[in-house]
Amino acid sequence: MNSFICAIGTATPPHKIAQMQTADFMATALQMNAEETRKLKALYRVTGIAQRYTVLPDYATTNGEFTFFPNTPDLEPFPTVKQRMGIYQHEALPLSVAAIEDCFTTLEEFDRSSITHLITVSCTGMYAPGLDIDLIQALDLPTTTQRTQINFMGCYAAFNALKVADAFCQANTQARVLVVCTELCTIHFQKYRENDHLVSNAIFGDGSAAVLVQAKPMANQINVALAAFHCELIPAGKKEMAWHIANHGFEMTLSSYVPDLIQKGIKNLTQKLLQHLGIDLTTINLYAIHPGGRKILESIEKALDLQPEHNCFAYEILRDYGNMSSATVLFVLKSLLSTLTPAHHNQPVLSFAFGPGLTLESMLLKVHYV
Repeated sequence: MNSFICAIGTATPPHKIAQMQTADFMATALQMNAEETRKLKALYRVTGIAQRYTVLPDYATTNGEFTFFPNTPDLEPFPTVKQRMGIYQHEALPLSVAAIEDCFTTLEEFDRSSITHLITVSCTGMYAPGLDIDLIQALDLPTTTQRTQINFMGCYAAFNALKVADAFCQANTQARVLVVCTELCTIHFQKYRENDHLVSNAIFGDGSAAVLVQAKPMANQINVALAAFHCELIPAGKKEMAWHIANHGFEMTLSSYVPDLIQKGIKNLTQKLLQHLGIDLTTINLYAIHPGGRKILESIEKALDLQPEHNCFAYEILRDYGNMSSATVLFVLKSLLSTLTPAHHNQPVLSFAFGPGLTLESMLLKVHYV
């Protein structure tokens, strides 16, 4: 028995920053000279990102009148974890609510009191009582709603949330599970000049995605069945992608070797996933791949002999939003679903996401129209 994704909603903060405007901010913040600035802007240009969204207006400030960072040339004293978590607690709720409302508006006369489970996902902030309880109160959901939080798992966390939602639906055919992935990556800007940090600052943005999962599909609309999952670890990449809490925010390690590691492991991962249902890769035309970065998408295409057109939705989301950690693959899936028609019924959708570990997550979906 399959569970079904019946609706996806997304939301972004109000501050849309052009990629090269962010590069200017970073060059100034890092106090770079002309040659260093030239190299930094070259890095920003090749990301495939045109713009990103952030809860912090500071990235668009040209006169140095910051509201979060100190108004000093070197941004000292640099914001602490406490200050960053204060921003997270203030901004995560309205952004999450916006994504959930977007999800609900796609459903006719949806009764939100029918929600039985709430799963919140984030690797960029936490507090307690947490976002889950704030959402129950803000949305007037039943106080009996069962709550689960999935924290600090990185870009692949949406897959784990969907696995948990699927388990709830398998156990209870009346379950209606709301999954909310909210990431405020830009509050964790670090001033280090190492390549890992320069790349992280160049690709991550803020966003939220909400998904309704239930045991039964919605009538007269496109649903997607959760058909199979498969996860692999590549221990050799443990140090190549990591996420640590430091005194001045969360610090990302993102090595240039990650695309190569993914390229080496993705084919075996895909074969094991498809074996579950006896499906051949050549029969799949629909893909929802997490755009961890342009090189990661290109590495997957090379390993699986795909064309860039197969990844068109991933490139679109990367261009318009950047990498929003766990929420990103749901943005990609929503974009793909908006193009589907009843004629796509029963067609498979292959999805991937990646994160610390090095973890490779895969998911096979099937388009379902009632």
